[in-house]
This record gives sequence, C-alpha cells and structure tokens, in this order.
Amino acid sequence: MQKIMNPQPAEWEGLCQRPELPIADLQQLVQQIFTDVKKNGDAAVKKYTSLFDGAVTDTLKVSEAEINEAIAQVPSELKEAIQTAKANIEKFHTSQIEQKQVTETTAGVNCWRESRGIEKVGIYIPGGSAPLFSTVLMLGIPAQIAGCKEVIMCTPPDKNGVINPAILYAASVVGVTAIYKVGGIQAIAALAVGTDSVPKVFKIFGPGNQYVAAAKQYAVNYNVATDLPAGPSEVLVIADATCNPEFVAADLLSQAEHGADSQVILLSDNETVLDAVNKAIEKQTDELPRKDIVVKCLLNSKSILINSIDECVTFSNIYAPEHLIIASDRAEDYADGITSAGSVFLGNYSCESAGDYASGTNHTLPTNGYARNYSGVSLDSFVKKITFQKITATGLQNIGPAIEIMAAAEQLNAHKNAVTIRLKRLQNV
Repeated sequence: MQKIMNPQPAEWEGLCQRPELPIADLQQLVQQIFTDVKKNGDAAVKKYTSLFDGAVTDTLKVSEAEINEAIAQVPSELKEAIQTAKANIEKFHTSQIEQKQVTETTAGVNCWRESRGIEKVGIYIPGGSAPLFSTVLMLGIPAQIAGCKEVIMCTPPDKNGVINPAILYAASVVGVTAIYKVGGIQAIAALAVGTDSVPKVFKIFGPGNQYVAAAKQYAVNYNVATDLPAGPSEVLVIADATCNPEFVAADLLSQAEHGADSQVILLSDNETVLDAVNKAIEKQTDELPRKDIVVKCLLNSKSILINSIDECVTFSNIYAPEHLIIASDRAEDYADGITSAGSVFLGNYSCESAGDYASGTNHTLPTNGYARNYSGVSLDSFVKKITFQKITATGLQNIGPAIEIMAAAEQLNAHKNAVTIRLKRLQNV
C-alpha cells in the first residue's frame, strides 16, 4: 500500500479517487452488447457467454435436475452455515416491515401508505473466481419477505457451463423461481430487454465489477429500475492506537481479495499503527491463495496518516466507503460523526466479514462514493410504497376551499371543478 503522510485537506478529494476503466470505452461496449441482445436475444447472450466466460451452453436455464444434483454436492457443514446466515438475515430484514399507519391530516381526511412487493425482480450473482452464494441470501431473502412473485437469477457459469453448487443450493433455500447461466453485461441486458429464455424484469439487483455496474446504469434506458451503483468492492478502516494491527490487516485483505479493481484505504492518527498494519499485510498476503489478486489491488490502495481520528472521520465522509470499519476501543464515540458509508463496523471485533455473511445486515452496498446519496439494499428495495387516502364529505368541506384557491392560482380549472362540483352537491343535500 502506498503510504501518505499528513496530506492537506485540499488534497483529500484527489486521494478519494477510485481506480476505473476509461468511461468512453466502457459505455461503448455496454451499448453494443445491449443492442445485440435486444436484436438477437438468446443467440447474442450465448455468444458473449462464450466470448467472456469461455462457456458454451445449449440451454441458458438451469434445470431442476441440475439444481437437485448441486444440492446433493454441498457439504452438510456448509448447508448448516448457510441456514445460520439465512436465519439472521431473515430476522433483521423482517424487522423492517412497515406497519400500516393511518393519519388523519384534517378531520375527515385519512391518509396512509402500504407496501407491495415488486412483482418481477432480477438478481445478479457474481460467480467468476469467487462464486458469491452469500449474495443469493442477501437478495433472495428480502425479495421473499417482500412478496416478490418472480425472482429471476442470473450468474455466470464456469468454462464447463456449470454453476457452483453452493449458489444453486442457496437459490433453492430462498425461493428463487428461475436461474440462468449467464453473467456480465449480457446478463443485465437480458434481464433489461428480455429474450426467449430470460424474462424481462422490473428491477435489477446485485453487485459486480465495473462492467456490471455500467450495464445496470444503462439498463434504465429500457424502463428497468436498479437497486444501487454496486461496483468493485472497497473498505476504509480508521484505526487508532487501541486497534489490533493484525485484525486491521486481515480486514483490509478480505476486501483486497475480491478483485484487482477493488480498493482498500487505511487511515490513522498514529504512524506506528500504519507501519504495524502494513507489516501484517505483507505477512498475511504471502499466506493467501488469491495473492496475485491481492497484490494488484494493493497497488491501488493507500495508508494515510491524518492528524486526528475526528479528521479521519471527515476524510471517510468524503470518500463515502462501501464498508467502514472503526478499529478502536472508542469506536462508538465516533459513530455520530459518520454521514456517508454503506455499512459501518464498530470496534475491534466487528469484522467486515460478519456483514458479508451472517450478522444479518445486507452486504449489497453502494460503492464508488455513492454512499453519499444511496442506501444499501434493504426490504424497502424490493417493495413499492403506495399511498392511499379516504376523504369523507366533511373532510372535503374542510380542505375543499383551499384546493379550489390553489387550483385557480395555477390556472387548472378542471382541478378546481372536481372539488367545486362536489361541494355544491353537499350544499344541496
């Protein structure tokens, strides 16, 4: 990691830049694939699956036989772990169910809001070098709680056209209704425009690399909503003298191993902490099977000395990390100062891996600074909030005159008349 000493606040914005692909080239590729998939459907999807994933498949949809065979291959120990995570994720997301609350805004005027599950959603599950079956839980469980009628899953196959068994097991556990062997831009395009095999959905969820993130942003051109901008993973750790440097190093490496385009940032007010963490990173990196990926990620990563922990929090708010860890015995003292982060982990034992798997919170989070204006995925992401109102005759008499005056001022006489005609009828009763 690059070590930076006491940068001035004017330099912080520049230090918060993420590594990224040339935008023009990326957008051109996304547009090309969407156009091809819209025109040629399954044939285009299969072509890009062969080109990018090296997999040739006759059928895109995963069969029941394939799912059952995969379930049998998953070790019982892993099944139990998945069930433990499922229970915690269900518990946390069920607590987010909004109860109907009727508010009488004026005598005779009652307003309330009700939730309805989005009928057809698509979930994208990364499955390249690290098949993220945990993401199936993070997206499938709230979709199930929300009452989504169709949950369509896309995930890339390996070179033999096979999907990791744990992904298929997790999908069966959370009630995914259909699974397709397709990843990358072509998966998002298929979900957005629909093909003979892959149905068009109303909203697309899921993390991915810069290609997937760009494809999700482009999908809105086809009247499809998306959850949030979720690209390459990232973590920012604020560590003071009370941290455990080995813990901090492990947390940084847990994100670095996601991909070469991921980024990890370490902030501290103590140079000794920076040096100790970097030393621990070197030692732990040598023991990791994904060392090559980690090393490439660390080239884009930084350890920065800043004057105080309060200033570290200020820097973090500018960076707006996907994951924020405050490695300190006093972590909760700084919580109120956090204004922009996807998910926050307080204290030396709150490892980010817990949120990735089994604590109960959702790990599908905004990246690339979007935590300034986006929340992570939650139950609300899978529902539409519909407002209702019931107005009695007395209620209309109470608010009608105000409506008439406002409609007339906007020169919308038909709006005014919709009230006036009712009030006149009430006067004649």
